[in-house]
Amino acid sequence: MNSAILLGIILLYFAVLLGIAFYTSRGSDNESFFIGNKSSKWWLVAFGMIGTSLSGMTFISVPGTVGKAGFNYFQVVIGYWLGYFAVAYILLPVYYRMNLTSIYTYLERRLGMNAYKTGSLFFILSRTLGATLRLYLVIKVLEKFVLEDMGISFGMSAVIILGLILLYTYRGGVKTIVWTDTLQTTFMLLALVICVGYIMHSLHLDFGGTWTAMQEKGYTKLLQTDYKSPGFFLKQILGGAFITIAMTGLDQEMMQKNISVSNLKDSQKNMVVFCFVLLVANFIFLLLGGLLYLYAGSKGLTTAGDDLFPTIAINSGLPFFITICFMIGLISAVFPSADGALTALTSSFCIDILGIKRNPNLSEAQQKRTRLLVHNGFAVVFLACVFFFRMIDNGSLIDILLKMAGFTYGPLLGLFAFGILTGRSISNRLPIWICLAALLCTFGIDLVNNATWYVDKMHLSAGTAASLTALSDSIFHGYKIGVELLIINAAITFLLLLLLADRQTKTAATITA
Repeated sequence: MNSAILLGIILLYFAVLLGIAFYTSRGSDNESFFIGNKSSKWWLVAFGMIGTSLSGMTFISVPGTVGKAGFNYFQVVIGYWLGYFAVAYILLPVYYRMNLTSIYTYLERRLGMNAYKTGSLFFILSRTLGATLRLYLVIKVLEKFVLEDMGISFGMSAVIILGLILLYTYRGGVKTIVWTDTLQTTFMLLALVICVGYIMHSLHLDFGGTWTAMQEKGYTKLLQTDYKSPGFFLKQILGGAFITIAMTGLDQEMMQKNISVSNLKDSQKNMVVFCFVLLVANFIFLLLGGLLYLYAGSKGLTTAGDDLFPTIAINSGLPFFITICFMIGLISAVFPSADGALTALTSSFCIDILGIKRNPNLSEAQQKRTRLLVHNGFAVVFLACVFFFRMIDNGSLIDILLKMAGFTYGPLLGLFAFGILTGRSISNRLPIWICLAALLCTFGIDLVNNATWYVDKMHLSAGTAASLTALSDSIFHGYKIGVELLIINAAITFLLLLLLADRQTKTAATITA
């Protein structure tokens, strides 16, 4: 493997992104940064969102899960698919009717300023942790398989990559992201299809033969029928649906791209087309996982999990062309999630927390200076989080990602559900405390229920581990919480809001206005 050539390809790829950023940011202003002047083409947004949703976590971790869990993850994907229809036909009409730049403005108009700030803060926490975890995974792979051979440290890699992302996002914002995401999604899907095709060819298998070989190894198992298991199909499907509603429909990054489309009808078309393509793309990633395990078995390799795909693509003797495809696919997978998150976090912090659009005394130039300072500040936060995940990493990261989503998006989902589904109001000072209480309750429930997971990740003492395990068995009798953690968190938030709500009702116009 020639690490210098791979590094050169990565730098060339960035040069293309910078060229697109230069072209699309001409004449840009704050509105083009925040919502692309509402001029984005729906089909571009739909295609580019695939890359944002899949990310480096999907590219690396999802194929690695097949050896242990088969196609079990596809149950969650079916839930994702259902959730996108709820986003398209329940949430998007509300956002367009209110002509929002930040979707959390809905919470202000419906429940007050405290709810608005609370929703924004939980989004900022959620997206920062999620985006940096995905970014960390890809930097780890690049370090291990490319940069380490050239004497480039993990820290230097992280600084350079974040610096390059800053370069092509700091001016154009959403207007640039829509186009760079489209390019990156194209490269990622091409790399995926090429890798699947080549490995299938190298094993002398067609699709039917591949499926049969995977069935014999147990890699195609889909439905989990043990209701106590975290992988029980109803849990996975329902959990997946609510994860989509929260992580897409209530996420400023994803909705920022959707509301940059000029009208509701086109934005809904974008969402529906996107959800069908995403269904197919995730299936191909799982198919790739089965193929990788078959290939590893044929070569006597024992690698698994997050190391499976990069090890085979780079160090197993495959043609260098496949290594190049993998590397381009990998960086194409990570940057749509990292650059979009950086842009959305900047928008949310400037608009929701600092309130720069509400201040009539701030000129366009002053708003731009503030925006750039915040943008750079979040890049520093990203860097700190990447180093934090390096310290706690001890295996496959996709379970950590879904668990974090359950903790941080749950209160956000509860707030929006209360606003949309009830006519009640809440004292302005309460939402932040209710959301924090729900988060702590959910953590306590999960700590007891998944004691083994926490023992592994947090390195708890033997005595604490034994106590938690015994308590878990006595309360839950073997039932394990999985992706439905988000639903539990949202339900606790909703119930606390309902319990403490004011008795007067709102009119239907107020609820949806």
